[in-house]
Amino acid sequence: MQMQKNPKRRGLLLVISSPSGVGKTSIVKQLMSLDSELTMSVSATTRPKREGEVDGKDYHFMDEATFQARLQEGAFIEHAKVYGNYYGTPRQFVFDQLDQGLDVVFDIDWQGTQQLAQVARQDLVSIFVLPPSLDELEKRLRGRGLDTQEVIEKRLAQTASELSHWAEYDYVVINDNLEKTVLRVQNILNSERLKRIRQTDLTDFVRGLASQC
Repeated sequence: MQMQKNPKRRGLLLVISSPSGVGKTSIVKQLMSLDSELTMSVSATTRPKREGEVDGKDYHFMDEATFQARLQEGAFIEHAKVYGNYYGTPRQFVFDQLDQGLDVVFDIDWQGTQQLAQVARQDLVSIFVLPPSLDELEKRLRGRGLDTQEVIEKRLAQTASELSHWAEYDYVVINDNLEKTVLRVQNILNSERLKRIRQTDLTDFVRGLASQC
């Protein structure tokens, strides 16, 4: 008897959000290294390039005038202004990946998540990551060595506002240990991939099985 191919599936939008310093970037990097079906959404930003960052890989760096022009053209599926800089996700890239059955990972805040939910709720899986404590969060921010004292204080002051949006997300995890947190996110991702609504030709697959009975 001829074996049937597994049903095709539509990709999903995996959003991972958290207050600054909780570790979402580290979580995303580990996920990307472990899963070949994940592709990273490379955002456009007006933020200055940091040492070691590569244009087109880490971000699409552009000035504010260029960003605003692209925004008016409808080129972004979501955008936000964070700590004085603009960020936006290219629309065409995202939907091309979904149609190919690939999952797109987003490292964005609650504003961007709300915008994604408005245009692609059925494709969206959102995870909010909490710190184990505020003391640990401050320790991580200072340990990164990326920001000035002024910026660190601004990020900490913004934490309460960002935490208030946790209930808008599908899942909430506490990043008390990076490896365990990555495993939790992998479990969420694998479960969401198996949902019936994402198996795009499941009806034909089942009919094919039935015809062989």
